[in-house]
Amino acid sequence: MKKMKILLGASALAIAGFLMVAADHIDAPDVASTSSDITDFYAFQGQNENNIAFVANVQGLLSPMATTSATFDENVLVEINIDTNNDNVEDLVIQAIPRNGKMYFFGPTAPTATGLNSIIMKDATQTVVDITAYGEIAKVTTNSNGIKAFAGPRDDPFFFDFAQYSAILAGDATSFNNPGDDTFSGTNVMSIVVEVPKSMIGGTGTINTWVESKRK
Repeated sequence: MKKMKILLGASALAIAGFLMVAADHIDAPDVASTSSDITDFYAFQGQNENNIAFVANVQGLLSPMATTSATFDENVLVEINIDTNNDNVEDLVIQAIPRNGKMYFFGPTAPTATGLNSIIMKDATQTVVDITAYGEIAKVTTNSNGIKAFAGPRDDPFFFDFAQYSAILAGDATSFNNPGDDTFSGTNVMSIVVEVPKSMIGGTGTINTWVESKRK
């Protein structure tokens, strides 16, 4: 078992409807543009209404050229935390860590440790998917428990007009334009996606969920 210590605090959100999202594209120099740099976190009902999907994106602002050589760091664990009783402590985790061209997912499962330190739950439900290379057709796997998984580069889905935002802050504009200019257009992220049956995380009701990256 490997113990991981938190490197970057994450985005948090509550699931009460169809889609929630948290985003953060500018981080401290020690983590910016690395596998520890979380840009977005999404959680939403799957196409199969009995499932919920979690998407953690890292390494934002990748140009197409940079994306060709971008990889997931084998020393970085991405951990999706799920709080089912509203006490802001994770009751379940889904862990993702790369090894030799594959992304290994563990969980959802109850963690043996909560908070800043994590132990990889190697005895939990495991889902393994080949990491998709830039330009390849997406490689998706489904395990016997109905968990689906993907890992690889994707176009940055987050839309933000940073120039207009700056103009508003400076007092040179009063609102955003429709349509605006997408600051992240043409850039990519490294994406980790896992879709699980709701029955594995409680079935119904409200959950709190957040994502962390933790370096060995």
